Amino acid sequence: MSASTLRIALVGNPNSGKTALFNLLTGGRQKVANYAGVTIERKEGRFVAPSGRVMQVLDLPGAYSFDAVSPDEQITRDVLEGRYPGEAVPDLVVCVADATNLRLHLRFLLELKQLGRPVVLALNMMDAAKKRGIFIDVPELQKRLGVPVVETVAVRRGGARALIERVDGDLPVVSSNRSGVQDNDLHAEVRTILAAAVRMPRATAAVDDAIDRVVLHPVAGLAILATVMFLVFQAVYALGKPLTDLIGDGFDALGSQLALWLPAGPLQGLVVEGLCGGLGTVLGFLPQILVLFFFILTLEESGYLPRAAFLLDRMMVSVGLTGRSFIPLLSSFACAIPGIMGTRTITDPRDRLATIMVAPLMTCSARLPVYALLIAAFIPAYPVLGVFNLQGLVLFALYAAGILGAMLVGWVMKRIRRDRSEHALLMELPAYRMPKARDIAIGLYERGMVFLKRLTGVILALTVLMWALSSFPAPPAGAAGPAIDYSFAGYLGRGLAHVFAPIGFNWQMSIALIPAFAARETAVAALATVYAVGGDAVGAGLGQALVGNISLASALSLLVWFAYAPQCMSTLAVIKRETDSWRNVAISFGYMFAMAYAASFVTYQVARMFT
Repeated sequence: MSASTLRIALVGNPNSGKTALFNLLTGGRQKVANYAGVTIERKEGRFVAPSGRVMQVLDLPGAYSFDAVSPDEQITRDVLEGRYPGEAVPDLVVCVADATNLRLHLRFLLELKQLGRPVVLALNMMDAAKKRGIFIDVPELQKRLGVPVVETVAVRRGGARALIERVDGDLPVVSSNRSGVQDNDLHAEVRTILAAAVRMPRATAAVDDAIDRVVLHPVAGLAILATVMFLVFQAVYALGKPLTDLIGDGFDALGSQLALWLPAGPLQGLVVEGLCGGLGTVLGFLPQILVLFFFILTLEESGYLPRAAFLLDRMMVSVGLTGRSFIPLLSSFACAIPGIMGTRTITDPRDRLATIMVAPLMTCSARLPVYALLIAAFIPAYPVLGVFNLQGLVLFALYAAGILGAMLVGWVMKRIRRDRSEHALLMELPAYRMPKARDIAIGLYERGMVFLKRLTGVILALTVLMWALSSFPAPPAGAAGPAIDYSFAGYLGRGLAHVFAPIGFNWQMSIALIPAFAARETAVAALATVYAVGGDAVGAGLGQALVGNISLASALSLLVWFAYAPQCMSTLAVIKRETDSWRNVAISFGYMFAMAYAASFVTYQVARMFT
């Protein structure tokens, strides 16, 4: 790193607006990875200050104290103390504090000062503080703290101008010594500072209190939460499906055109049946995935999710989980991997293990292409009650099935591993705020790029492999059946069909489960490739090919299978890393396979009786 580059670490309590400030400073100049040796997300970006100096910004995990009780806080502490392998010590620490709620934030700042490193305090959300009538005497606060203090509004263009000007100057000199209080009583010192420099008419905003009286009500709050989640899944179909159909039609037309341009042979088969049929089908479901991400990000940015965790705490404790499990489990609707990573904020080891074990039962976005394909093909788009769509109701039921399954597993784990200790939920509820389009857009871009990278990485490789298995070897001379019946895929699929026949899977469905273990989305690509190579999907969509080859009972069984099926290899690897136990990996895979098989068996047998 050049001498003109300054390495800055953004730190602060959760919900301080730290990540929004990071997005404002760095914009699209970001890279997301994991810390070496762990699966905690690591965000780093850069910007160029007016002087021409390059600022390298690291967004550290949120922390309340250096007395670390969670892996997130341990990472932040070790990086700032220069004890984390592979991480350079920051030149400057910017402590981001919520100006509407300074008590916990200032306590953390006083701990930071003890490091003796250059520190700047960024008073974030100053616009919200002024609207609430909160007055902060910045010069007095700066004098009392002994560190530079600047005002920021991370959600407003130009809201970090004062911070940029300050970090572009000389590094502040910070003394680790404090005066005027007993040395070990940080809370008392914070109270003294607040009394001298801050005047606030009330502890919380009146509008927040009014909203909380409704959304945190034990009855009305739960009804609101259920309604919100129900409408989210309805929106996935109502908003995402038209774009999904458009992309699917586009790839069908592209495949037909390429078939005319390319000479008959393996190359044409690979491009038309493998790439257009496989990858194109999976890519078509990106709009529905982004719709789901949009609503999750909006709920997160608004400040609603911590309240949902608080609201569900009593119910989740009754099934062996905790309110702190809610946000990691909600993250698992996008992908179980960040959900499992999110359990690092859970301090109790038993609660954390229980959350890790049930997180893969949440319906991740990788399942959505399978659900969307089968629901569109087999479930009619009938209106229900004149408002809702039957397809959306089925999708909601599948998500609910995963949640109920997780509650059942948590309840069983609670009975097996009895724990009579108190697990009180202590959680800071952030102020409500209007989600900003910039932060939502950046979040959607990041998640969309993750999906596309998987599409061009593991999914591409598996799609090509499935095409090869379905195309070779060539049928023997005089063969009467379709060529795919004599391929590697045909032989392997018929072998697996003996195992999955009781739950209604034919050999094409059975073989699609193999690549799905690497990445669930590839089940769609595998089915598209197999039916295209077999000639069933030529001139028609994959949905029509499925309707012509499997029954409604088999389709429902496959839907239920994916609601509980053993998670992908990446998730198993994260479970191993987070728990450091192959035993937990085996238990996770085993119980999910058993649940999936049993639920699919019941679904198939019952559906056969009525269809």
